[in-house]
Amino acid sequence: MKEGIHPNYYQAKVVCNCGNEFVTGSTKEDIHVEVCSKCHSFYTGQQKAASARGRIDKFNRKYGVKAEA
Repeated sequence: MKEGIHPNYYQAKVVCNCGNEFVTGSTKEDIHVEVCSKCHSFYTGQQKAASARGRIDKFNRKYGVKAEA
C-alpha cells in the first residue's frame, strides 16, 4: 500500500435515534443514524404482520366478506 493516501480507520460509535449504540469500523469517528436493526420494522418483524393484515382487510372489503365474531 502507498503511504499517505489512505484515510484513517476508526472504531466508530454508531448512535441511533431510538437510543441503541454499537461500535463498528469506519473512516468517521462518530455516526448518527435514524433507523437501526433494533428499531427497523423489517428486523423487528412488525412489517410482515402489518402488511398481511392490510391485504386481508382489502380482500374482505373487495369481496364483501363479513368478519365473524
